[in-house]
Amino acid sequence: MSKIRLDLEDVLRIGKVTAVKGRTVEVLVDKAKNGSHLIYNGALIKNISVGSYVKICKGFESFIGKIEGEEIAEDRIFNSKDYSNPRDKIKRILSLKLLGYIEKGKFKQGIKDLPLIDNECYLVSKDEFATIHYFIKVIDGKLDKEIQVGHLANERGKEVVLGINSLFASHIGIFGNTGSGKSYTLASLYHQLFSKYKEKEGFKANAKFVLIDFNGEYLKKEGEDNIIVESDFKKTFNLSTRTNEGDKFPISESEIKDDDFWSIFLTATDKTQKPFLKRALANTFYASRLDTVENFKWCVGSVLKDLITKHADKGDILQFLSELSSSIGDNASINSLREDYLAHLKFHNNRSTFYYEDDSTIYESHENFQDQIINQKLINLEINFSNVSELQKIRLRIVFQYFNEIAKFDLNTEHISPLLKRVRKIEELDRVITISNSETDKFFEVISLADVNTSMKKILPLLICKQIYDKKKRDRSNSKYLNIIIDEAHNILSYSSQRESETWKDYRLETFEEIIKEGRKFGVFLTVASQRPSDISSTIISQLHNYFLHRLINNKDIEAVEKTISYLDKVSFESLPILPTGTCVLAGLSAQVPLIVEMNVIGEQFEPFNKTIKPTDHWE
Repeated sequence: MSKIRLDLEDVLRIGKVTAVKGRTVEVLVDKAKNGSHLIYNGALIKNISVGSYVKICKGFESFIGKIEGEEIAEDRIFNSKDYSNPRDKIKRILSLKLLGYIEKGKFKQGIKDLPLIDNECYLVSKDEFATIHYFIKVIDGKLDKEIQVGHLANERGKEVVLGINSLFASHIGIFGNTGSGKSYTLASLYHQLFSKYKEKEGFKANAKFVLIDFNGEYLKKEGEDNIIVESDFKKTFNLSTRTNEGDKFPISESEIKDDDFWSIFLTATDKTQKPFLKRALANTFYASRLDTVENFKWCVGSVLKDLITKHADKGDILQFLSELSSSIGDNASINSLREDYLAHLKFHNNRSTFYYEDDSTIYESHENFQDQIINQKLINLEINFSNVSELQKIRLRIVFQYFNEIAKFDLNTEHISPLLKRVRKIEELDRVITISNSETDKFFEVISLADVNTSMKKILPLLICKQIYDKKKRDRSNSKYLNIIIDEAHNILSYSSQRESETWKDYRLETFEEIIKEGRKFGVFLTVASQRPSDISSTIISQLHNYFLHRLINNKDIEAVEKTISYLDKVSFESLPILPTGTCVLAGLSAQVPLIVEMNVIGEQFEPFNKTIKPTDHWE
C-alpha cells in the first residue's frame, strides 16, 4: 500500500467501535480527532459531526453509517502524567446508525453483516461520498435516465440527481405545512420532467398527467398559462358550481350511468331508496323517449293522466310540474301550467274525482277532459329540448319514475321523497361535467376546483380519478403512463371527515386505496401533496414509495410520517420542524439514503400562484 494511501487513512481514521446494538453502533473517537476540521496536504477536511457519514472497516468489508448523536464521558483511568491537558481525559463517543455497505465500488442500502468491537472507523473520502449519493440504478440492463431535482442543503456544490424511472414510476408523497414550499416542490419536480421530455413525440403520445387543484394555485396568472409548463402542452379546466360560465370536464357515458355512483352521490338508503334508484336508471321506457320535445310532452301527459285518473293528491300533481320545470332550468311555460292547475284543477270529495273549473266545468270522467285539460295545454308548452343535457335527462327519468310509481303503485313517499330533494344536486353536477368520450390531446391536464362548493369538491375528484383509472385498467397497455397528481390531498383522502355518510367515505377511500395498491400494475401512479399527512388514510401513506418532507410542526403529522417511513434516520426526523422554506427531506426508493435537499429554483412564470402576501407593500 502506498505511503500516500497510508497517510490519508491515518488522517481519515477517527476511532474504534466500542458497542454494536443491532443497527446502532457506538464509536470511541481518537483524542487527536476532536477538532472541527482536519488538515491534509494543505487541504481543509471537515471533521465528524452529527449528520455526517462514516465508514467502518471489517476486514475487506466496508459499512456506511450516519452519525445520529454524540456524548462525552470521563476517562476513569486518568493519570496526570499521561495527559498534558485536563480536557484530554474526556472521551468522545459517537452514536451512529448503519445504512448500508460498499461492494465492488458501489453503495448498497441495507445490512448483510454487522461490524465487530474494535473495528476501525473512518471519515468517508470524496469518492466514497459521491458513491453514497449516486442514485442512478440499472433497470432491466439499462442505466436509468437522470433528472436533477436540487442540491444538498449542507453541501451546496453537490447536486442531487435521481433516476427518472425510480422516481416517477412510483407513488410520491409531498408533505409540509403551509408556506414550507410544498407546492413549489411539486411544480419544480414536474417542470424539470416536462422540460426534458415535452418535445418528444413518444412522451406526448404515451404519457398523461392529471393535476387536481383544490385552491386554484395552478391557474393562469396575469394572462399567462405557463405554470409548471407552457400552455401549448396543457389543458386547464376551471370548474364552477356557482355559475354556468365555467368549463366542463368530459365524463364517459358508462361512468356516469353507474348505479353505485348515483346511489352514493344521492346518499340513497339501502332498503328503499337504492332499489328505487336502480329501477329508475334501468327503466328504458322513459330513457328512449327523452329525445324530442314531442316525446317529452307525451311522457308528461301520460304521467299527468295517471296521477289524475288514479286520484292522486293534488299536491303530487303540482309537485310533478315543479320538478319538471326545475329539471330543465326553471321553464316558464311549465310554471305557467302549474299555476293554471293550482287555480283551476280541483277535487270533488263526494264524487272522488278531479274536475277543471273554468268557464265550463269539466270532470275527469268526461271524454274531453284529457284532450282539453291535458293534451291541449301541453301543446302550448315552449321547451328548447336541444339544450337539455344528458344529466338533466337522468334527473327527468328519476322524476318520471317517482310520480309514475305514485300513480300506479301507491309508492310510499315517506321513504322516497327525501331522495327526490337530493336529486336537485344534479344541477350542480351538470355545471361542471359533460357526458362525452372525447379526450384532450395534451399530456398535462389541470382541473381547478377553486370555484366549486365543498360537497362537490369531494365528489368531482373521485368521479374524475375513477374514470381515468378504470379506462387505463381496461386498456392494459404497457406503453401508456398515467400520473394522478392531487394537491391539498387531505380534502379528498381524509378518513376523518364528518360531512359525509360512512358509505360514501368508504367508497371514496376504497377507490383511491385501490389505485395506490393496484395501479402500478396498469401504469397508474399517484402524487399526493398535503399539509396534514395525519389526516390522510394510513393505507395510502404507507403505500408511497418516495417522500419529499418539508417543514412539519404538528406532532401528529410528524408521528404519521415516522410510523410510515421506518428507514428515516433520527437526525432527519428531528430536522422536520425547523427546515427552511424550499428545503425538504428526500427519502424513498429513488434515494438510497435520506437527504436534506434544497429544491431547484424554477422560472417565476412556472411557479404556482400561492405566494404569501406582503401587507406592507399595500399599506403605504
